[in-house]
Amino acid sequence: MSAHEQMEHAEHVEHAAGHNKQIALLIAVLALFLAFSETLGKSAQTEGISGNVEASNLWAFFQAKTIRRTVVQTAAEAAKLEVEAAGSNDAARAAILKQIDDWQKTAARYRSEPETHEGSVELAARAKEAEQKRDKALARYHNYEFASAAFQIAIVMASATIITGMIALAWIAGLLGLAGLALMGLGLFSPDLLHHLLEGEAHHAMLMYLPAQVAAMAGACVA
Repeated sequence: MSAHEQMEHAEHVEHAAGHNKQIALLIAVLALFLAFSETLGKSAQTEGISGNVEASNLWAFFQAKTIRRTVVQTAAEAAKLEVEAAGSNDAARAAILKQIDDWQKTAARYRSEPETHEGSVELAARAKEAEQKRDKALARYHNYEFASAAFQIAIVMASATIITGMIALAWIAGLLGLAGLALMGLGLFSPDLLHHLLEGEAHHAMLMYLPAQVAAMAGACVA
């Protein structure tokens, strides 16, 4: 090998080594963001599970309060018939009327109890709020999961660049890394956006598919 060829080979090796260092740095950055997205995703998942348990408990409490209120109201309505049956017995009528009044007050307290926030109205509001927090946490979790997938694929593509020397794979890895960052940003600041977009696309696809279904059903009916 001539001196010129040796110099060219050395320059090529040095150039490849420089690219490999850049790819290694890219992989390190992607791994760092992957760790962030995994940590945030686990936190959001835990928050979503806790919110689901809280909402379930509140709805169970709401159902129990509603059943109690119904029982008390039923007893009050039945007692009104006893008032008529008591006839001219004033003492009995007064006792029954007092009991009806107590039951009605209890039923009203079961329906709404602003002091303790444990009336059925307040419990329903708290349960819905817990459901909203749960849904937002799960939306965050899904965004972070998509981000983690993007970072993982990007790391694989960047690693393949070192083996194959195809710089295009590094560009693809970089783009996937940017996509992962965008998904992390959505998870932090607008977790419901991706869900609404996917839901809108599904609704649009259903509307596009519906006329064909109607036409097929009409054709079947005619046949």
